[in-house]
Amino acid sequence: MERNAIIVAILRIFTERFEIENPGLDDNLRDAYEFDSIDAVELLHEIEVLLGTRLTRAEKKNAMDIRTIRQIADYIEALAAARAAEGAGGAAERLTSQES
Repeated sequence: MERNAIIVAILRIFTERFEIENPGLDDNLRDAYEFDSIDAVELLHEIEVLLGTRLTRAEKKNAMDIRTIRQIADYIEALAAARAAEGAGGAAERLTSQES
């Protein structure tokens, strides 16, 4: 998933779900937009939809320190890369076991 596509998706989510128009990428969401823990839970759900996969408890816990759109993009980018690596590793394991 490309960084620009991630940012566009995040901005769309903020507009559609939270009615926050054009947030700054480095704005503190809590201070600038009164983004609270209930909003964070909804955002995590939207991230799951975006990634097409469920987040683990640890992944959700790691998200609790996120304060800006840029940090959200970093978080999603890291999750997408980890899942791609897991998928590639899983495919290689299946291929290796089939060859045996």
